[in-house]
Amino acid sequence: MDKVASLRAFVKVVESGSFAEAGRQLRLSRSAISKYIADLEESLGVQLLNRTTRHASPTENGQQYFERAVVILSEIEAADQAVTQLQSAPRGLLRVNAPMSFGTMRLGPVLADFMDKYPELQLQLVLSDDLLDPVQDGFDVTLRIAELESSSLIARKIVPVARLVCASPDYLARHGTPKHPQDLRNHASLTYGFLLTGNQWKLTGADGDHWIQPAWSLCVNNAEVLRDVAIRGRGVALLPEFIAADALKKGALHAVLEDYSAPPLALYAVYPPTRHLSLKVRLFIDFLVERFGRDEEMPVHASIASGARRRTK
Repeated sequence: MDKVASLRAFVKVVESGSFAEAGRQLRLSRSAISKYIADLEESLGVQLLNRTTRHASPTENGQQYFERAVVILSEIEAADQAVTQLQSAPRGLLRVNAPMSFGTMRLGPVLADFMDKYPELQLQLVLSDDLLDPVQDGFDVTLRIAELESSSLIARKIVPVARLVCASPDYLARHGTPKHPQDLRNHASLTYGFLLTGNQWKLTGADGDHWIQPAWSLCVNNAEVLRDVAIRGRGVALLPEFIAADALKKGALHAVLEDYSAPPLALYAVYPPTRHLSLKVRLFIDFLVERFGRDEEMPVHASIASGARRRTK
C-alpha cells in the first residue's frame, strides 16, 4: 500500500465530502480513490468514513485521523520544498479565483509581469462574483474584496478598498443632493447586496454612525453594473473607489456625503490552512502585496482623499 497516496486521497475526500470530487482534484478515478480509502481502513482496522451515494463524512476516528494526516502531509511537503526550492524555480499549475471586476480592471493588467517572472508556472485564473469554495473547488488561492466571515481558512490582507457614495449629475439635478445619510431614505439606491451587512449601508461622520436601509431599485453582485446604472441616472450607489474612479474623473459620477465614510472593504488572499505555504502561492501573494499593497488604499482618486497575515477562526 502507498501510505502517502492513501493519506492524500483520504484528506481530499474529507475536505471535499465526495469520492468523485477528490478524484477530480487528484486526477484519479473514483474507483482509485475508493481503493486507497479501503486499503487505509483495512490497514488500520477502523472505519474512517461514513458513506452515502453522494457524500462522505469522517467518523469520530476518521476526524482525529484527518487532523493528524493534514499535519503529516504538510510536513512531507515542507521537507520536499526545503531541498528543492533553493535550486529550482516555481513550476506546475497555480489555480486562482478572483472577483470579476477586480480581475478585469486591476489583476489582468499586471498578470503578464507575474508570468514573466515565473515562466515555468501555469496560471489558471477563474473570474467569478460567486462565493466559490476555495477547498472544494480546488483553488490554490482565492482573492476576495469583502468583509470576511469566520472560517478555518487563512486570509492575508493585501490592501484596504475605500468606498464612496456617488450618483450622476443628472440624477442629482432631478432629485437633489443628499446632505445627511438619513436623506438617502428618500432616494433610489443601487446596492450590492452580498455583504455581511446585507442591503444596509453604514456611514460614519462627526455625528456618529448611521445605519441606512435604502429603498433599492437594483441589487446586483457586480459593482461595475452598479456603476454603469448609476451613470445612467437611475439612483445613488455605494461603490468601491477603484470601480468609480474613472467615472469620477470624467464627471459622469459625483461623490456625495463626502463628510461621511463607509467602512472600507479589503482585498484578501485566502488559502487553505496548511502549516507550510507552497512556494507558488507565497510568490503570487507576495507579488500582489508588491503591486497593490504599496498604497494605503486602492486606489487614491485625484479629486478625493487622493499586509498582515491572520487566521480566521
